[in-house]
Amino acid sequence: MTDTVTLTIGKQKNIALIAHDGKKHELINWCRDNAEILKKHFLCGTGTTARMITEATDLPVRGYNSGPLGGDQQIGAKIVEGKIDFVIFFSDPLTAAPHDPDVKALMRIAQVYDIPFANNKATADFLIRSSLMDEEYDHEIINFKQNIAARAESLK
Repeated sequence: MTDTVTLTIGKQKNIALIAHDGKKHELINWCRDNAEILKKHFLCGTGTTARMITEATDLPVRGYNSGPLGGDQQIGAKIVEGKIDFVIFFSDPLTAAPHDPDVKALMRIAQVYDIPFANNKATADFLIRSSLMDEEYDHEIINFKQNIAARAESLK
């Protein structure tokens, strides 16, 4: 077994759209400005954000629970399942969020699975305008099956 496996992000990206309350309108405006690009992709998001984006832009956004009610964790689980491969998360660095551990866990799992993660408008602008938005993208991640087998063997 090899140490890594290659995953492919398809031409049509599965993009999660998330925003803290103080950044929801900024994300909605960003989605409106980038609607022509976003409509080519599958969109999902946490509860209130998904609903607000759909209402304001007519982009279809599948909603999960709101962040404080487990939505960030649902998105993280979908990353693990390979069903989300791109995250736009407009976080508010100036306001404390009671579900901050969930946000950190989401950021960590995005790093583990080596997927694009924008946490502000500038990064989202750079990512959405990348030539890779219209291409497949291969990336390598840790071979988790091998890693688990090796750990189990070492614990015997």
